Amino acid sequence: LALQRSDSSSHQTDTDSFSLMKSIEFFINLFLSLSAGAGGWSPLTSDRYQWLEVDLGERTKITAVATQGRYGSSDWLTSYLLMFSDTGHNWKQYRQEDSIGSFPGNNNADSVVQYKLQQPVIARFLRLIPLDWNPNGRIGLRLETYGCPFTSDVMSLDGVSSSLVFKLSPGTRQTSRDVMSLQFKTLRNSGTLLHIEGEGGLGLSLELERGKLLLLLRKGRTPSSEPRRLASIGSLLDDQHWHHLAFERRSSHLNLTVDKHTERVQIPAEFSHWDIKQLSVGAVQSPASQKQIASKRNFHGCLENLQFNGLNLIELVKHKYHQVTGNVTFSCAEPVSVAVTFPGPQSFLQLAAATASSSGGVSIGFQFRTWNKAGLLLTFELAREGGMVWLYLSEARLWLQIHKLAGFFWFAGSALNDGQWHSVELISRRGRLSIAVDREDGGSAQAIIFLSLIPFSGCPAEEDSQQCRNPFNVFQGCMRLLTLENQNIDMCGIHDRCSPSRCEHGGLCSQSWTMFHCNCSDSGYSGATCHSSVYEQSCEAYKHNGNTSGHFHIDVDGSGPIKPQLVYCNMTEETTWMVIQHNNTELTRVRPSAGVNQRSVHFDYSTREEQLSAAIGQSEHCEQELSYHCRKSRLLNTPEGSPFSWWFGGPGPGTLQTYWGGAQPGSQQCACGLQGVCVDPQHYCNCDADRIEWAEDSGLLTYKESLPVRSLVLGDVQRPGSEAAYRVGALRCHGDKNFWNAAFFDKETSYLHFPTFHAELSADVSFLFKTTAASGVFLENLGIKDFIRIELSSSTLVVFSFDVGNGPLEVQVESSVPLNDNRWHRVRAERNVKEASLRLDGLPVATQEAPADGHFRLQLNSQLFIGGTASRQKGFRGCIRSLQLNGVTLDLEERAKITPGVRPGCPGHCSSYGSLCQNQGRCVERANGFHCDCSLSAYTGVFCNTEVSASFKSGTSVSYTFKEPYELSRNSSALPSSIYSDTTLRGENVSLSFRTNQSPAVLFYVSSYYREYLALLINKHGKGLEVRYKLDSSREAEVLRSRVRSSDDLDPDLARVASIGYTGCLSVVNFNSISPLKAALLHPDTSPVVITGPLLQSNCGSSASANPYAAENTHHLSAFHMVSLLVLTGVIAVVIFVIVSGLVVTARFLYRRKETYRNQEVKGVKQEDSQDFPFNNQTDSQNVSCENPKEYFI
Repeated sequence: LALQRSDSSSHQTDTDSFSLMKSIEFFINLFLSLSAGAGGWSPLTSDRYQWLEVDLGERTKITAVATQGRYGSSDWLTSYLLMFSDTGHNWKQYRQEDSIGSFPGNNNADSVVQYKLQQPVIARFLRLIPLDWNPNGRIGLRLETYGCPFTSDVMSLDGVSSSLVFKLSPGTRQTSRDVMSLQFKTLRNSGTLLHIEGEGGLGLSLELERGKLLLLLRKGRTPSSEPRRLASIGSLLDDQHWHHLAFERRSSHLNLTVDKHTERVQIPAEFSHWDIKQLSVGAVQSPASQKQIASKRNFHGCLENLQFNGLNLIELVKHKYHQVTGNVTFSCAEPVSVAVTFPGPQSFLQLAAATASSSGGVSIGFQFRTWNKAGLLLTFELAREGGMVWLYLSEARLWLQIHKLAGFFWFAGSALNDGQWHSVELISRRGRLSIAVDREDGGSAQAIIFLSLIPFSGCPAEEDSQQCRNPFNVFQGCMRLLTLENQNIDMCGIHDRCSPSRCEHGGLCSQSWTMFHCNCSDSGYSGATCHSSVYEQSCEAYKHNGNTSGHFHIDVDGSGPIKPQLVYCNMTEETTWMVIQHNNTELTRVRPSAGVNQRSVHFDYSTREEQLSAAIGQSEHCEQELSYHCRKSRLLNTPEGSPFSWWFGGPGPGTLQTYWGGAQPGSQQCACGLQGVCVDPQHYCNCDADRIEWAEDSGLLTYKESLPVRSLVLGDVQRPGSEAAYRVGALRCHGDKNFWNAAFFDKETSYLHFPTFHAELSADVSFLFKTTAASGVFLENLGIKDFIRIELSSSTLVVFSFDVGNGPLEVQVESSVPLNDNRWHRVRAERNVKEASLRLDGLPVATQEAPADGHFRLQLNSQLFIGGTASRQKGFRGCIRSLQLNGVTLDLEERAKITPGVRPGCPGHCSSYGSLCQNQGRCVERANGFHCDCSLSAYTGVFCNTEVSASFKSGTSVSYTFKEPYELSRNSSALPSSIYSDTTLRGENVSLSFRTNQSPAVLFYVSSYYREYLALLINKHGKGLEVRYKLDSSREAEVLRSRVRSSDDLDPDLARVASIGYTGCLSVVNFNSISPLKAALLHPDTSPVVITGPLLQSNCGSSASANPYAAENTHHLSAFHMVSLLVLTGVIAVVIFVIVSGLVVTARFLYRRKETYRNQEVKGVKQEDSQDFPFNNQTDSQNVSCENPKEYFI
């Protein structure tokens, strides 16, 4: 009858494990075939309703199981489930990785497949349930289990008066470490499990609340003192199965373990010298009164192997040890709790019930638990009324619907999908139907119930009657304590997918029966498990997304544990600065105070310690201004003497520093001492001269190891007449070492290797690449069976593939344009327990869901290959940059320096980022990045997109003088102007923007050496622009509606309008490659400009451009206008576009020499006088000498 193998090799025994086959019980539907020498178990019917149960005789620690097919047959299992129980009634399924329930079986009848349990199981009964078997045979099995004897001390608490108290002796030496462990099981979801109390009523409690274990901090012994929650761990702990609890207290923290999950909890500082006086088990008991504090329900259940600092407390109370007292029972009563699981759409339970008489009553009662908000619980027929009763969940509330009885509806309860047990009672008495949920009455209806068959949850598959059709969602959950008739159904298979929570970074976990969901709102992270940061890792990264200066959240370690921080990114043309403020960046005065010899100042930064350290560490350069203004207040003394003042800087509280801004660490000098320019050569700081006049020592602190400044101590501020002021500026850093860390792979066989990528539950990989090759592997890491790989499969396809034990999966993103264009492209791949995703540049993200109950741990054990594979094939040729794995940047450049075939760095960024430079800005390459050269643009800013604007008054003008043309200066020693150095120049470009309420007004005037000019004016009625031009000194002036302004070479009418002046805003004025307004405002000392009247730089242009609709209800000339002029030789064309209330005039003025122009005719434009502004057709312009410069007026 034994199912173990007959050969001696089957007995794989040693000193600590042996074969456990003490007795075997065969249940219904089992058939043992022993004929013809065959051995093993084979049921008469091969289906999934069979099982084999083994009674080991006593509770045993089971470490492994082994299976074999039936001897000499084609019968074997290919997969199966294992379940364990202490009583044979309440079963629990064994799961690998908390998810996988099935075990791999055999592939023939003779080989032995052994599976070592990841976590040993302590149980008396084992049940094996076949899932799949050889399709050409039957279910067949020989089974062996391995393990060790298990002994324990057990006690039970009744939840009313039972408790155990252990008092520590007054002379007991206290330690900074306490350890406690136990096993517990209960059916009650709330109750005090453990309370530890010290001096002054300071204590810690472990309490069950709604099936979770809470760690509470208590201060004081009064019932009114509200405990403070420190941690919550575990879930569904009221399932009547043993759970392991371990509690380890150290000076500053404690480790709390429930089953396989451990949480580190930081405890308040007063616990560092905490002396334990008393330990209470099962209740909170005051040491003074020796009475239980009934603030919570007491624990009702069983405890096993209760250990405290190596003492077995259950054994001590058995032997009546004087320090331990208790009212407990040394056994564990096992209530027979009948539960049933409804796992899916095909699950149902049909029960028969007696018929209720007209004088009697019928009650239906049960308990249920679920994670789903909706589902049908039960239905039955009202035989006399001919209607149907439906009891179902909807929106987590219980609803009762009676069909064919005026369509009555009732609902009761709320939030019934919390995974807790909820009781339901349906009672019919004297023609009245009532419903109660968790002892709270709902509604009732006048009806007498005559019950026949009552299906719970669903309907039989073969049932086709009208009354059993389910118009509601299917119930997925558990039921127990059915009051109609107990059935021999033995387990509740509910599983808490949110304990421990797979949601990272504070994401909130919710769940249904089959899946969980993470709410990542306000966490700063995204994805199925809130794993990936939604923020960039530096200001440098924001710049390369096209952002300009402003406040941004940066996440320095991406998906790592450091939270995002808010910083200011100051993006200038040359450098991108990250600015982190503290609580006092202003110049602060210090005056003597009576009895105060030193003044100490502490600086609090806007970010946390770990954020500061990481931000400084990844920056290429950091600096902080430190200045001291003094009058008879010495600073550092001499390098040989003791300093009067000092500061602390660096990580944590900082280290003492005795040098000042601009000097070297450890020098005890200021900047003037380093440069030899102090006011007193005998001292190394200006303030150390101790003069009555105000002096200053200031400079930049640039050594990152000493930053940021944490505190400042000023020591010479107490003498009469001493005065001082200090300033510690904001921390400023620039450069991102991680963002530009790159390597170039010049052949397919080249690669870099790094240690194994350990990311069992969550893995994210991000990097940038550029290549001219059509394919190649970016990254690969292998395990025994598992792997992860990211590759360029074709010139337009990126593939992310991996295997965690469920078979290979792929996620693909295809681009509509080739990716081998030698431009930077960004790849972000993520894999977690819920899904895998792949992002490529700005394309839509591609996702692949993970199996709900599959393997989810990625187990890798080989080296990580970058730019190649372990087989040295399909390598990548090109550049990889900013490679990060789970927020950690791999140093590609350092590894590339020692690796043949790979070069550190990767130049050539303007091909990818050059488009960010706008408005004729020029992209300039750098070793790490690029910058936009705005010297040829009328704009400024990091991307040449910041408008340069000015407010003009009536007497304001700007005159820009050009050098004369090469033809006029060929006999002089002066160098020709750069704008005329190209003798093939055929034209000039002019553009400007303006906003004004004035009319008429001259906006713009340009004149040549040959009495030619071009003017742009606003006409008299303010309804349009006029262009007045004269391109041939022998011809009369011509007018085209549109307009401009002034110089000495004007006709009288134009001069009259110019004399009025211009009041308004002008912006982004550009003439060919010259920006006169920008030169006047930003470089007035080095540019050939003459400014008349007040000229104020303003943002009047940019604000209008940002909101072109701001003035749509005002006069149209108060809106902002952008004007470009196009004048063609021989043809003058002006195109007018009206946008909202703005006018756009585009023109181009092709300027040629006087001799050439006289031989040509102006064609295609009809000479016309303006009706709004009368011009004289006979213009007598002043003669202009060829020595006079060409002028450009605004």
